[in-house]
Amino acid sequence: MKALARLIVGLVLLDAAVTAPTLESINYDSETYDATLEDLDHLYNYENIPVGRAEIEIATVMPSGNRELLTPPPQPEEAEEEEEEESTPRLIDGSSPQEPEFTGVLGPQTNEDFPTCLLCTCISTTVYCDDHELDAIPPLPKNTAYFYSRFNRIKKINKNDFASLNDLRRIDLTSNLISEIDEDAFRKLPQLRELVLRDNKIRQLPELPTTLRFIDISNNRLGRKGIKQEAFKDMYDLHHLYLTDNNLDHIPLPLPENLRALHLQNNNILEMHEDTFCNVKNLTYIRKALEDIRLDGNPINLSKTPQAYMCLPRLPIGSLI
Repeated sequence: MKALARLIVGLVLLDAAVTAPTLESINYDSETYDATLEDLDHLYNYENIPVGRAEIEIATVMPSGNRELLTPPPQPEEAEEEEEEESTPRLIDGSSPQEPEFTGVLGPQTNEDFPTCLLCTCISTTVYCDDHELDAIPPLPKNTAYFYSRFNRIKKINKNDFASLNDLRRIDLTSNLISEIDEDAFRKLPQLRELVLRDNKIRQLPELPTTLRFIDISNNRLGRKGIKQEAFKDMYDLHHLYLTDNNLDHIPLPLPENLRALHLQNNNILEMHEDTFCNVKNLTYIRKALEDIRLDGNPINLSKTPQAYMCLPRLPIGSLI
C-alpha cells in the first residue's frame, strides 16, 4: 500500500510540474541554449583544471516540452475606436475640420468652405491672400485692419465685400482683373487710409472716403470720364495721389491743400491752367507741401504756362519744349 501511495503522489507532482505555466520570459542569448541537463556534464570537464585557474562558465538550459509564453489579452474593440477618435486632427481652436462651422481666430468661411485664415495668412489684424488664384474677395475677420490680395483673378468688388469692417485701414488689390467696382464698396469705411488698385482694368472710380491719405490707381483704364469732378476735393489728409498710365486728358481738380506727391506720367494731358496749382488772385500764395509733380510722358509743354506752377517749391517734371 505504501508503494502504491508513493507512486500516486509522484504522478501528481510530475503532472503539476509539467503543466505549470512559465510566468517569466526566457532568454536564449547563450550559444549553448540547446543544451539539456544530461549534456552539461559532458560539455565542460572540470576535473583537470587547477584550483587557482578555474573559471565560471554559464549556460542557459533549454526548457523541456513545448510551452507557450503567456501573452497579454487582446484589447477590446471599443478601446481601438477611442484611439482612432483621438487621432483625428484638431484645429487650433479645438474644433474638427469636418465640422460645418468655424469660430474663433480662424475667421469666417469662404466660398470654398475653408476659413479665410486657413486659405490665406492671418497675422494679428493683417490678412495676406496674395497669389491664391482668388476670383472674389474672401470674407474677412471683423477686426481686419490691413488686407492684401495681390496677384489674383478678382474681377469685381461688390458693395458687401468690406461691409462692417470698421477697422480696415489699408486695401491692396494690385495686379488683379478688376474692371467693376460698386459705388458703395469703399465709401462707408470710416478708418480707410490707403487704397492701392494699380495694375487692373478699372474704367470708373467709385466714390471714395475722405479719410484717405494714399491712393494708387496707376495702370488702369480711367480715361476722360473715369474720375468724377471734385473727386479729391474734401480729402484734407491726402498726401500721395498716383494716377500714372490711365489715358487721362486732364488734371483732376481741385487738389487737396496738403497733397505732397502727384504722379501723372504717361497720360494724355495736353494743357494746364493758371489756377491748377496756384491762386491767381493771391500772388504771394506759396504751396509748400506739393513738392513732387510728375508730368513726364504727356504731350503737354510746361514752358507755355509758367504761371501755373510759380507758387510751387519745385518745378514739375515734364517736357519744356
